[in-house]
Amino acid sequence: MTTTQPTGERRVVANVLRGSIGNLVEWYDWYVYAAFSVYFAKAFFPEGDPTAQLLSTAAVFAVGFLMRPIGGWALGRYADRFGRRSALTLSVTVMAAGSLLIAVTPNFQTIGIAAPVILLLARLLQGLSVGGEYATSATYLSEVASAGKRGFYSSFQYVTLVAGQLVALGVQIVLLQVLSTAEMNSWGWRIPFLIGAGGAIVVMLLRRGMDESESFRAETASAAKSGSSRGSLRVLLQYPRECLLVVGLTLGGTVAFYTYTTYMQKFMINTSGISKPTVAWINFIALLVFVVLQPVAGALSDRIGRRKLLIFFGVSGTIMTVPLMTVLAHTSNPIAAFGLMMVALLIITGYTSINAIVKAELFPTKIRALGVGLPYALTVAIFGGTAEMIALALKKGGHESLYFWYVAGCIAISLITYYFMRETLTGSTIDAEARAADTVADAEQELARSRA
Repeated sequence: MTTTQPTGERRVVANVLRGSIGNLVEWYDWYVYAAFSVYFAKAFFPEGDPTAQLLSTAAVFAVGFLMRPIGGWALGRYADRFGRRSALTLSVTVMAAGSLLIAVTPNFQTIGIAAPVILLLARLLQGLSVGGEYATSATYLSEVASAGKRGFYSSFQYVTLVAGQLVALGVQIVLLQVLSTAEMNSWGWRIPFLIGAGGAIVVMLLRRGMDESESFRAETASAAKSGSSRGSLRVLLQYPRECLLVVGLTLGGTVAFYTYTTYMQKFMINTSGISKPTVAWINFIALLVFVVLQPVAGALSDRIGRRKLLIFFGVSGTIMTVPLMTVLAHTSNPIAAFGLMMVALLIITGYTSINAIVKAELFPTKIRALGVGLPYALTVAIFGGTAEMIALALKKGGHESLYFWYVAGCIAISLITYYFMRETLTGSTIDAEARAADTVADAEQELARSRA
């Protein structure tokens, strides 16, 4: 007997696709802010030094991360109690509200200090949304995936996460072709936020038709019989080791990810001196290749294990980050810059492709969404959300190279976690629960036949 949906692999693929499309739109909305901040910084903050304006938008970007732990707690708790599908639908609704708010807010010259205040409010809503989206999406994709292919299917979380960033860059490239710089700075930057709000509304309707995961349905039935609690901090505190593992797993990966992807665009413009349109193309093509790498690495983890890929990232990231960023800082050739970025993205693939499934495999179903979401979101808020702000602050202070060492140091800390952790492929709680459910179901069927 199998716990896969009755219609088999095709049903699994359908659920993964519907969950992934929603994930793409959510992360598109999140990354549009970073991709277009160089254009709307003047609209929300007073005239002044361009780096200071970017630093202000980066600060709001970082503050948005502060809501992610709240989102990870609130929506993770909701997902563990009322279902993954309901939580995913709620998260995309909140994201739509945040994007629409940014799109329609008047500029600083029109409403003064209210403009950055509204921008902050919108970003807090988006932070709440993605804080819950990551945990619930990671949980859902891991649970609906076929046994033996969980690494492959769960990798589509980062396929769509990066694809969201890719679509944001694609929209940027198109707008740069049809609008002048003055039009982009004036009103063109509002277009991608309107696109995101509309897409989120469509996804909200799409997600209402998703299947609930078999694991959650089985847990709901079991809890109803036993009266056990789910999705609470009290239950989560019964798994302190797993929570600390999530923190260790995430720390280096989130700093490296936001450095190699989000901040890399500004780094090439402000430090390398490459033009904005060229940097947009470099990022677009590099991230397109990066998307393709995710399922390849995810499938590889189903064969050789998750831990080996994590150690590859940890060792390579610790050793290579400083020389990569140092050389890139003095590179104005677009082809060379693209090559350096691809090396960085290949390194981070060892983390991004499997981090969702590794964390999901640590926790039982009754606390999986909250267990993945809260410690992850706290770590991302502290380290991922401040990465760009720290980088820009060090640049403004004339010590930009210190940031390269900071990133390498964070990865080194995670490497220690990867080295001492157990292999989750062979010790997956998802597979263990599935085998236990199969055993109980087979026993019940055998008892029913004997009675008949």
